[in-house]
Amino acid sequence: STMFLVGLSGGIASGKSTVVAVLRELGCAVIDADVIAREVVQPRFKAYRQIVRCFGTRILLENGEIDREALGNIIFHEPEKRQLLNSITHPEIQTEMLKQILKYFVLGYRYVILDIPLLFETNRLTRFMKYTVLIYCDPPTQLYRLMKRSGLSQAEAEARIASQLPLDKKRKLATHVIDNSGEWEATRRQVLRLHAQLEDSLHFLWVRLGASAAVAGLGGLVYLLLQHLGS
Repeated sequence: STMFLVGLSGGIASGKSTVVAVLRELGCAVIDADVIAREVVQPRFKAYRQIVRCFGTRILLENGEIDREALGNIIFHEPEKRQLLNSITHPEIQTEMLKQILKYFVLGYRYVILDIPLLFETNRLTRFMKYTVLIYCDPPTQLYRLMKRSGLSQAEAEARIASQLPLDKKRKLATHVIDNSGEWEATRRQVLRLHAQLEDSLHFLWVRLGASAAVAGLGGLVYLLLQHLGS
């Protein structure tokens, strides 16, 4: 038995956050890429200093933190700036994700769920996932929920949905689909079934690392983890 990764994604207003909350309640190890993306641009991180150096102090709030809206406006209108920002933040995000994966590995978790909004758009991380899960809802329901949730006009909501890969296309790429188009209880039953399948897939042979593994340091743990993930 080896530890494995599960990639989870969805679309705007598809209900991914609600499903993730249930998985956490069930005791699953979940790593949220969005949370990490917000953390790595805090002043204590190297990425913060690089961003300020490249974009200037005009993107800073009075408290010294990065104004995400101001930075977002820049990269929205200038694709080359978006690529620059990604080149700064993505390595830091991946490093933090790896640290958390290692933590769960040491704690004996048999699988980790990676909540990655653009999992299918970028398609770079899917090869590391044993399973991929899509939180789906049909297009009319997605549009209605987004308009209701965010107070957007139909045109505004359609534009935001169009900026992402359509859920119907993502559906064909996922190994598991949770359909959140209907009542919440029906969705919850699907989440419970998925949880049971993930648990049964490895029979939970717990890893017990001794003191020697802890002393080996991060480099040794990275090598050990990659060996397990690649087997």
